[in-house]
Amino acid sequence: MINNPWGDGKTEFFYQLTPDTILDYIDKLGLKTTGRCLTLNSMENRVYEIEIENENAKTPSENFVIAKFYRPGRWTREQILEEHEFLFDLQKIDIPVIAPMSFDNESLFEMEEQKLFYCVFPKRGGRNPDELSKQQVEQVGRLMGRLHYAGSTKKAKHRIELNPTTYGENNLKYFLDTDLIPEQFKEAYQALGKQFIDLIQPKFHSIRPQRVHGDCHWGNLLYSEQEGFFFIDFDDMVMGPVVQDLWLLLPGRDQETIDKRNLFLEGYTQWCDFPYEQLQLIEPLRGLRYLHFDAWIGRRYEDPAFQAAFPYFKEERYWAERLQDLREQIELSQYL
Repeated sequence: MINNPWGDGKTEFFYQLTPDTILDYIDKLGLKTTGRCLTLNSMENRVYEIEIENENAKTPSENFVIAKFYRPGRWTREQILEEHEFLFDLQKIDIPVIAPMSFDNESLFEMEEQKLFYCVFPKRGGRNPDELSKQQVEQVGRLMGRLHYAGSTKKAKHRIELNPTTYGENNLKYFLDTDLIPEQFKEAYQALGKQFIDLIQPKFHSIRPQRVHGDCHWGNLLYSEQEGFFFIDFDDMVMGPVVQDLWLLLPGRDQETIDKRNLFLEGYTQWCDFPYEQLQLIEPLRGLRYLHFDAWIGRRYEDPAFQAAFPYFKEERYWAERLQDLREQIELSQYL
């Protein structure tokens, strides 16, 4: 049996959100919806593109808004508001991000009956970049340097701190309390996970965590002709090492990636000092992401969308490959 991490009835409403319900709650904010509601691709939350009546629209995008309904039980109100605060802080200093819209000075709302949190973003056009030129890599580095400089000015006291306890030990303990891992792999997964966490724990002792994007892979970087590069989806914002955002953008281990990383840092350091000692955390962070990713799927596996997206999750092949991943990360991390 898969444990329900919420168990409060909210999950049922989350799975059964209907266009009529969604449009009603957007109308309550003072927007005038036309009835057109398109579901967008999002595993974690429920996200919709909604057409509105906007007589002042100067571009086609201004006739639409993006509504985000947060998965219940994942973030508290305070944690979500810290995501919004980070976006507003970035927006104030002209860093290109998409901050939520405010209504009567509020950006986060709660559905009256379903008790689900939701917010609304303006629609902005953009596409995921293809292979970047050297000049563009440096440009993205400058953007990240500005973002991290702003992130260092405040603390997000309610947000998770990315470290071997939160992303490692807690996720490992979760799995040991479920039947998600095939029995023949559970003991090895526990042993390798513990060995990896114990190995990397000392490497985080001197880290000064700050606000970072947290999930800054290429899918969350967009480009438009009007605004250039900009980052989206700060849902996984954490207090963590700044190198977390760097290695996710440039995850490879080959010489080409190293060369791009150096170009990225040339741009980055024009705006913000980079703690080069954190480069030794790339492989530890990669291993923690494996553990975190497994737990992320496991905690949501009762969601039909997750079962459809990850049908192989309970298969033996998946866990055999994951054990090999952990062995590799132990090997790579022990010489850092």
